[in-house]
Order: sequence, then C-alpha cells, then structure tokens
Amino acid sequence: MNSLKYDQLLLSSLNNNEDLHSDSFEYQSIFLSSIKPDPTNGRFLPSIFIDDQHANQLTSRKLSKKQLVKLYNGENFVLIGKSCIINCFAYGSDDWKKANHTINSIVELADNISVSELIQTPTLYPIENNEYQILTGHRRFFALVYAKGYGSTAQFKLYEKQPLLTKIKQFQENASREDLPQYGKLQAFLNARMEIDALNSAKQRIGLKKLTVKEIAVNLGISMGAFDNYNVLTRYPSVQSSYAAGLTLPFIRVKKIVLVTEAAYKAKNNKTVLNLHDRENISEQISAQLSNKTSTPPNVKSFSIKSIKSSLGLQTLLKSNVMELNAGIDWQNIDWQDHASISAALNKLSDFLNTEID
Repeated sequence: MNSLKYDQLLLSSLNNNEDLHSDSFEYQSIFLSSIKPDPTNGRFLPSIFIDDQHANQLTSRKLSKKQLVKLYNGENFVLIGKSCIINCFAYGSDDWKKANHTINSIVELADNISVSELIQTPTLYPIENNEYQILTGHRRFFALVYAKGYGSTAQFKLYEKQPLLTKIKQFQENASREDLPQYGKLQAFLNARMEIDALNSAKQRIGLKKLTVKEIAVNLGISMGAFDNYNVLTRYPSVQSSYAAGLTLPFIRVKKIVLVTEAAYKAKNNKTVLNLHDRENISEQISAQLSNKTSTPPNVKSFSIKSIKSSLGLQTLLKSNVMELNAGIDWQNIDWQDHASISAALNKLSDFLNTEID
C-alpha cells in the first residue's frame, strides 16, 4: 500500500468515526503455500519454502543438502520444509548466528505443534493473486511448514482486508514476546511509531487533537516506562546497529549508557539543544562504548531469599506468577545483570509474602 493511498484511507476512517482497532475477521483453513511472510516484520526470516516432495527426498537421503541448496538458489536464505530446515548463510556470520537462533525456536515450536494444537493461530490478510500475507505469527507459520509441510493446510485468523494499523498490531505482539531478539523489537517499535505519526498527522488535518504520549503507549500496548525505554533506545541509530550485530545487553542497561553519554556530551559542549552534528557525534560515542561490551556472562553469583514464615505466603509463591503480585516491585525495569538489584527485589518479595498471615 503506497503512502498516498494509506493517508487517504486514514483520513476516510477518521472522518467516518471508524474504530481503527476494530477489523473484521474470520477463521479459515488455508493452504500454507498461498501465504507470504512480511519482510518488514521483526519476525521475518529470509526464507525459501521447500516443496514437500523435495523435503521428503532430503529426509530419506535421496537428495543431498548441497543439491537442494543449488536447486532452490538458497544461498543467504533459510530453506524450510517438512522436517527440514537449512541455514544457508555464511557459516559463523552475524546473519548465520541470528538465523540459527530463530531456527532453534522454530524447531522447538514445531515439535510442540506435532503433539498438540496451536493455541494462538497466526493472523493474515488477503493480497493479490489469491494469496495472503502474514500480519502476526511468523515463527508459528514457519513452525507449521516444518511440522506439516508446505503443501498442507492450517487454521488461520483471516482479516477481511489489510488493517490500517498493521505495524501497531505487530508491535503489540512482538513487544510481549521474550524470545524475540532485541533488534527485532526496536525495528517493530520504529515501524509502529511511523504509523502513529501518520495517524497524528491525519488527525490534525481534520482538526482533531493528536494522541497524547499516554494514549500512544496505550495504543502500543506497553507501559509508559517501556515507551520511554524504546524512545531512548531508538534515538540513535548506533544502538540498533549494535543489536543487529549481535549485542545482547538488556535494554535497561543500554538505555543508561545512552542517557549518560548524552548528558556528558551536553555538559562538555555547553549544549541544551542538540543538532544533527551533535547527534552524530553522540551516536559514534555510544557505538564505541557498545562495541566494547561482550555477551560473555559475568561470574555467576547465587541468589538467596529470606525465609518465608507464612504458609499462606508459601502457597502464594507456589501457585502464583510472582511478577503479577501487587508487591510493589517494578519487575520490568529491573537490571537483570545487577546482582544487588535482583537480590533487593527478592527480599522485597519475601517481605510481601510474609504478610500473608495464617
């Protein structure tokens, strides 16, 4: 969908007071071979799907991996078919490592699909030539191909047409998934922000108020704190580049590096407002700091928790998701690399559980 048509559809929907988040859909059984991944989604994996016959020939050793890669021109792609998945990126490269991480999660999910039903179906919308594009659920789609074969069918949630806020819907799902690499989450956030900006521009053109920061966070399905984290982390391109190159530091730690570097630059150069040149310099400084960070885990320290004297408190611990308890702990913004922060949270949790008196 080109930008002019998209803007027109937004204006039309706003003028007609339509709910932009309410899109008609139904559940349908659809051939996997008629479905296309979305290359702009953080879940996208550069892939080529293998015909079921060729996949069978590979698994029965009638066709070699080398022959299959040549047959599909698979270099710098991941070949996916029934019971086979081949990483064709240069061995040991960043792309190979990222693809391998995704491949492992696909195979694990496919094994689960083979013995049980897929609880949350992927979502699609129709495109030209009687085909469909994935909106959310890329990894689940890849796992279905691996588990059932490219020529099989599966149940999907099918929208009547492409939702106007596709990138917001994708971000809402991606932000809540722990297994998505950080780079994918940042990319999904930037795409969603572009839709938010387009929506705000359309609202202003017809005399409506822009979305507030709180409303934007609600639309994205995240807290205000998480929204601030994403804004800081996408402020400088060097952060995204570092994550794309394999950086694995937690968002909260990198956010601290960005803010400290930015504040130091402003103080040193007596700046209150940053121009493009300033931002480029700060981005380079951040890049230099992040390039010195390694993903090697630190020396492991054990954690301990205070004695829980309340049997009701112990029962609460065993039966509940402690991160959902009203214990006054901001689990989302804990630095999980900081032993002291984690220990303090555990002690606070213990104190809370001990208030559950028999």
